[in-house]
Amino acid sequence: MKDKQVLPDVQPKKSGISRRSFLKTVTGTAAGIGISQMFNPALIQALEKGLERHPVIWIQGQGCTGCSVSLLNSVDPSIADILLKVISLQFHPTVGACEGELAMKHVYEVAREYEGRFSFAIEGAIPVAENGKYCILGEIDHKEISMMDMVQELAPMAGSVLAIGTCAAYGGIPAAKGNVTGATGVMDFFKTKNITTPVVNIPGCPPHPDWIVGSIVHLLENGIPELDYDGRPKLFFGNNIHDNCPRLDDYDEAFMAMSLSDPNGCRMDVGCKGPDTYADCYKRKWNSGMNWCVNNAVCIGCVEPGFPDAMSPFYEPAY
Repeated sequence: MKDKQVLPDVQPKKSGISRRSFLKTVTGTAAGIGISQMFNPALIQALEKGLERHPVIWIQGQGCTGCSVSLLNSVDPSIADILLKVISLQFHPTVGACEGELAMKHVYEVAREYEGRFSFAIEGAIPVAENGKYCILGEIDHKEISMMDMVQELAPMAGSVLAIGTCAAYGGIPAAKGNVTGATGVMDFFKTKNITTPVVNIPGCPPHPDWIVGSIVHLLENGIPELDYDGRPKLFFGNNIHDNCPRLDDYDEAFMAMSLSDPNGCRMDVGCKGPDTYADCYKRKWNSGMNWCVNNAVCIGCVEPGFPDAMSPFYEPAY
């Protein structure tokens, strides 16, 4: 099978946006704030003028829909701008009006029409046990279509695949110890099926909306972003949380919090997984920059492979 490393027909036209300006925007270098607080509106204008809206097919497997809810909470650009100016969301089971066999047929028609030029967003883990029967997305001509079937059929036709959330990226909670569904992440599934379409992992439980939007914009403006060993964009997952934690001085002085109620002190001794976690939560924060986990709890390492088992203090990891 042809190895797709460059997305055909979605490379950017000259937009007047320099790479330096783009990187400064998406990495949130101004006062440590993120895309939601400083997204350059010129990016949206350039995409709107320079490119046709990029077709996206979004499907959901074993998950809680939290990743979609996170994206819907995007502040600036708003979800309306994303849907109406940046992408053409051809299918989404939660926000779409179409359903049933009509919706299933539309998904395959779009994939054929835009073969090699659409992005395939996968939310939730892919269950492979018992031939995928644990997650049936719909049916066509009385034939059931499982999550496993659709990914296997459409992923090779896509120009790129976005694994949205930790469940899609690495299996996540559905793949935790005791599961019977054979839940697996996108890249591991691709390896078993020899699918070579490029994958961008955007983990998180849920992922920050900026991580999703920023990855899509980078995909359209500059192609596949630089990825780390675990398939994540280094733009958002390149720095260690512990090394950048505002409580790092407490750690260096061996001043450890004894409980979550302690207002000061490093929280490693009460379960913080910051030393094993790579994400920019410490500067991007959540809810329009209002808060992040370490402010009032601990980092649970939700962006890392093996979550939750490998990050749990309560039982032995299954990995």
